[in-house]
Amino acid sequence: MADTILLTGASGFIAKHCVLALLNAGYAVRGTVRRLDRGDEVRAAVAPHLDDPAALERLSFIATDLTADAGWPEAMAGATAVIHTASPFPVEVPKDEMVLIRPAVEGTARVLNAAAEAGITRVVLTSSTAAITDPRRGRVQTGADWADPDAPETAAYAKSKTLAEREAWAVAKARGLALTTVNPGFVVGPPLDRHFGSSIGVVRRFLAGKDPAMPKIGFPMVDVRDVAALHVIALQRPETAGQRIVAVAGCLWFSEMGKILKTAYPDRRIPTMTAPKPLLRLLALFDPQIRAILPSVGQIDEVSGAATERGLDFTFIPPAEALRASATWLVENKAV
Repeated sequence: MADTILLTGASGFIAKHCVLALLNAGYAVRGTVRRLDRGDEVRAAVAPHLDDPAALERLSFIATDLTADAGWPEAMAGATAVIHTASPFPVEVPKDEMVLIRPAVEGTARVLNAAAEAGITRVVLTSSTAAITDPRRGRVQTGADWADPDAPETAAYAKSKTLAEREAWAVAKARGLALTTVNPGFVVGPPLDRHFGSSIGVVRRFLAGKDPAMPKIGFPMVDVRDVAALHVIALQRPETAGQRIVAVAGCLWFSEMGKILKTAYPDRRIPTMTAPKPLLRLLALFDPQIRAILPSVGQIDEVSGAATERGLDFTFIPPAEALRASATWLVENKAV
């Protein structure tokens, strides 16, 4: 019998790739979803990419919610490890930051405590480079760094990821769990279906030529296929317990992303110039997506994934290649 891995938030962009990677690695996967009909969505997304079509028989689902205790003991029953990916990721800034923070922190505690109650000791948590970076440092950052959730410039999403990860480490220590976190940057790469994340929505926005110029902002980047692979590696290598695995292939400014995409699609009206901040402030009055990134304009939080490559003998897909893979999928599937 294959080991059963409980994977929370199985219908997410990263999570679907984790489901695929786990099934191809020979595991049985029990995915949690808020509604069971989302399970059919996940099955349809991963099925065409399985090494063995019969692997789909090792995929099952259970309905749970991060904000409630119901269903978690049943979800954990018989599982040998947990991969906790479920967490809200907004396109727009919420009016109340606790809308993001509360389910992220309380949900993480709920999942890890339920795992401990079920006798599960191995947990892999999907965190973020948002839990690492602090723009005030002015240097390349690593897994040894932490974001400051109390700093006034820390966005709600970064607070949610930082506080949720800190909660995970606290619960792991208290309950004797072997915890590894995977901390990805801005996640691009080919989606498995049309239910993709906010980061792919940014690439789609670029391809659609919605904006005349790019905001001066940049991110550490990674391909979603690498993120999924690192979750499986963490699961398979006990020595990664207690570690934060930084999933970053490199960093790109939005203007650099625009130039890469413009080279690949010269006939599209893809912006490559940098927009002045006063213009962005004006546009932010009417566009909530621009409003969400306004506090980060002018900065790029550089994070290094070198320790991951060195320590795990891992080679990341280059950011430009990952970006082009996102665009290729969007164009070929007429999603832009």
